[in-house]
Amino acid sequence: MVFSDLLFIFVFMPFFILTYIGGYFIDKKRIQGTRFKGELKRPMLWRNISLMIFSVLFYSWGEPVYILLMLFTVLINFIVGLLINGCSGNKWKKFWLFIGVLSDIAILGSFKYLGFFGESLSSIGFNVSLPHLALPIGISFYIFQSISYLVDVFRKDSEAQKNYFDLLLYIAMFPQLIAGPIVRYGDVADELQQRQTSIEDISEGSYRFFIGLGKKVIFANILGEIATQLIGGSLENLSAVEAWVGIIAFTLQIYFDFSGYSDMAIGLGRSVGFHFPENFNHPYVSKSMTEFWRRWHISLGSFFRDYVYIPMGGNRRHQALNILTVWFLTGMWHGASWNFIIWGLYYGLIISIEKVTLLKWKVPGILLHIYSVFLIVAGFGIFYFDDLGKLSQFYKAFFGLGTIDGIPVHVESLIFDNFWLLIAAIIFCIPIRPWLKEKIDVRTISNNVKVAHSVQLTRALISVTILIISVALLIGATNNAFIYTRF
Repeated sequence: MVFSDLLFIFVFMPFFILTYIGGYFIDKKRIQGTRFKGELKRPMLWRNISLMIFSVLFYSWGEPVYILLMLFTVLINFIVGLLINGCSGNKWKKFWLFIGVLSDIAILGSFKYLGFFGESLSSIGFNVSLPHLALPIGISFYIFQSISYLVDVFRKDSEAQKNYFDLLLYIAMFPQLIAGPIVRYGDVADELQQRQTSIEDISEGSYRFFIGLGKKVIFANILGEIATQLIGGSLENLSAVEAWVGIIAFTLQIYFDFSGYSDMAIGLGRSVGFHFPENFNHPYVSKSMTEFWRRWHISLGSFFRDYVYIPMGGNRRHQALNILTVWFLTGMWHGASWNFIIWGLYYGLIISIEKVTLLKWKVPGILLHIYSVFLIVAGFGIFYFDDLGKLSQFYKAFFGLGTIDGIPVHVESLIFDNFWLLIAAIIFCIPIRPWLKEKIDVRTISNNVKVAHSVQLTRALISVTILIISVALLIGATNNAFIYTRF
């Protein structure tokens, strides 16, 4: 099940909302009944139970067997967290941290990389037969959240969770479960047991959800169809125009797809009182690859920065090696395929070079932006093709070495039919909302009742319009999966 599914929008969410509201009233009654008997220990009990039930249902909808893997993974991290917290000596704390992280990596590696390593060894002459296990949805995300939990407990940035079901709720919470953002335990630890959901939270969260829905259904799905038509099949006679238009369409698709999911996740979390971290900040306005990766998939970048790059020495020693290591791991995280490893090292090499050249030079901003956009688009070619033969064919066409010159008729037709969609997609990559916030005094809006009501009414109309258009596009749709759910 995905957020942009009609079943989720019109069946799952209404039932969840009704159950959660019921839990709210039960919790409220419990609190009122203990007003003079001391503070209630678990004021969010029934709301959390409803959230847990629907999270398990959400994850097990398509692959019920893998819920057992998640329950087992959380149990390991729960026990190890308590062992780390209970040790008096730093030596034993490190030992249990090592055991916990190793267990998490072993689980991730078994399902994600075992078959890849077997194929790689066989290709160089070793007769190795390793099983290909189906990849559980979202495993990369919840394993990284588990690792961050253990490390934060070890560093005493967070207290170890003493209730298994609260830790399970943190890992399995359906808004951020299958495609992030990667939420650290410290970000939501307090909100697991004490959170307030105001009308403003519900309004902001709902609006954010519908914006994400529009990004996914109106933009990402259609852009994905364009990319598939141009570069998703045989590339033997691929022209330069097809290669460029196809990969630009994919570059826009993956942004609207992944940032749309993040918007929906953050919006759903906000509606029930959780504040998840931002995951995207208009990455296509960047003026360097370093800046791009501060704006793209922020939660993954900060994870590798805090748990790998800085512990290895960061900027203090062996900086180039640290950067390449992080980017090798970033590529591996995205998938068990050579193209992802190449893609990760591609960015690692560019960022390493930027550190000693471009970031120290005075270059006009427009040139930096052109340089960045070109490398971003070119880099997504590596990301798109897991077949290295097709990757080579694509780059021959991309750099003008294709077999067909001119603009093919079907490409002209695609561009003409989707011209305004492409223009709108490019415009919506620009940080219009932050610009408007700078120009409009938020306090003036909040103090002026008429203006505030107009803003709310406009948001409601935008949300309803997005919903109507999205439903119309989703009926009979065949291409609706989120790209990052397979990572």
